[in-house]
Amino acid sequence: MIKFFRRIRQRLLSENKFSNYFLYAIGEIILVVIGILIALQINNWNDIRKNQNYEREILFLINQNLKNDSIALSTELYKSKESNELTNRLLEQVRLGNYSDSLNNWLGKIISFERFKAQSSAFEVLKSKGIDVISDNELQLALISYYDENIHAVYVALKDVEESFKKDWEPIIRQDFSDFKWREYAIPVDSKAFFEKQSTISFLKFYKENRASGEQYLKAALEKISKIRKLSKKRIND
Repeated sequence: MIKFFRRIRQRLLSENKFSNYFLYAIGEIILVVIGILIALQINNWNDIRKNQNYEREILFLINQNLKNDSIALSTELYKSKESNELTNRLLEQVRLGNYSDSLNNWLGKIISFERFKAQSSAFEVLKSKGIDVISDNELQLALISYYDENIHAVYVALKDVEESFKKDWEPIIRQDFSDFKWREYAIPVDSKAFFEKQSTISFLKFYKENRASGEQYLKAALEKISKIRKLSKKRIND
């Protein structure tokens, strides 16, 4: 092709057709420019396709992490609600003066707590690549909000419950309980005396309120996960 154009240029020059040669030169320049633009556009299409493929892949992995988070957070929320419901039942039985063995089983669940660790490995990979890989701005903001705000709030709420257990309940377990098994039972040495103490009632109510205040953050995190998975589904299936 290059030899072909060279022969044309040489023929025009040899025939002294300078005006035709000038037009030809302009045409050749235009062809070169068009070729460069086409090459750039092809490279651009390739880059877009690569980014789209990466976006789908990373969102798929994030969705897997969020699926596991959703299961763990739902379990946390269920146990929190169960604990608070059992607290209500226990306090009602104490008010009625009933100190059956059921109270010991309830108490074992009430004063226990759970730990939660978000699965954020895929999001960390995304951050290292650049969050702008995600083409949907709403999805970008939802992801940042979940990992930087919702998860932080959940950690703080659950940490408060754990600290309350260590501060309030561990001394009581050592002093007033004859046996204790995590999430199964807590047996006071003297059930009647233990449950009739005002400090016991106060600790139970405080622990309940502490758990209840954290439930809103668990629900908010679950709602954000649902939103992210809904938005990302569109990108994954594109």
